[in-house]
Amino acid sequence: MNFAIVGCGFIAKKHADSIKEIKGARLIAVSDKIPTNMRRYTEEFGATPYLDLEEMLSSESIDVVCICTPTGLHAPLAIQVANAKKHIILEKPIAMTLEDTDRIIEACHKNQVKLSIVHPNRYRPVVKELKQILDSGALGDISHANAIVNWNRNQEYYNQSPWRGTKALDGGALLNQAIHNLDLLLWFMGDVEEVYSMEATRLRKIEAEDVSNGVLKFSSGALGMVQASTTVYPKNFEESITLFGENGTVKIGGSNALYFEHIEIKGMSSKEKEGLINQVKTEPWGKPGHQHILEDMMEAVEMNIEPAINGVEGRKSLELVLAMYESAEKNTPIFLSKEKVHVSY
Repeated sequence: MNFAIVGCGFIAKKHADSIKEIKGARLIAVSDKIPTNMRRYTEEFGATPYLDLEEMLSSESIDVVCICTPTGLHAPLAIQVANAKKHIILEKPIAMTLEDTDRIIEACHKNQVKLSIVHPNRYRPVVKELKQILDSGALGDISHANAIVNWNRNQEYYNQSPWRGTKALDGGALLNQAIHNLDLLLWFMGDVEEVYSMEATRLRKIEAEDVSNGVLKFSSGALGMVQASTTVYPKNFEESITLFGENGTVKIGGSNALYFEHIEIKGMSSKEKEGLINQVKTEPWGKPGHQHILEDMMEAVEMNIEPAINGVEGRKSLELVLAMYESAEKNTPIFLSKEKVHVSY
């Protein structure tokens, strides 16, 4: 299956390295406005470079296009690629607005191409184990859940590119860093119906927020808390998700949410608990999440099924972030729409 990459910045390397590891996958083309950005991919992978995306789409036998540009550019590029009848792997978040998101989903539906959103944390070993525990019913009814991302992104990080930290192209700690954790929270807990949030730009010279705190009410009646920041000194401090149930409490954490920090489940022996903790410790990262995403797309194309994290899934976390932004701006609770977006091929 032939792959191409649009936007050859930092995150594109993860896509290219994953393509290299997958049997039957080939990176045949790359496109970027800056010629030097494409040099690694032409030299190491033999990909043909294109300054013009339209030329690339019409000149190459491409099956799947990985879009790795700033978020604000996702919609026009994804629609262009969909209209060229190419399947799409789109970096997170899916877009900057719900209107653009729905335009992307509709273009993929119209052109009968697959759309996958890059939320690779779902494939981390500890996350998969927690999902199995939750789905088994071992925790019982969940009363509340917390998602915390207290990280460091210093001013030099934002100064690397003029689009970083802007409201038009990037967003702040919530949209850019914590979006993965919101995806996991929704995957674990289901839909959110109400949010109240506060945000601030305290230490970084950017347009968007560098710290955010919010509370959620899930459709199940459970409550949630979200905290996100990029102001922690001097390095990433904590990324965690904690679920509190009637029969157990489980926290995954560390600086990158890779480990079980706490497990107490009714009926689980100390031996079982230690075994689970140590099992995750042996290989906390597992196979790279991007490789899982790409392999899932290949399977979806071959079997004509939906990718695991499709456009509708990607829309959910964006909708939650935008509701939190609106709540902070208006200083009022925001109720999320009960209308669901559906897509079929």
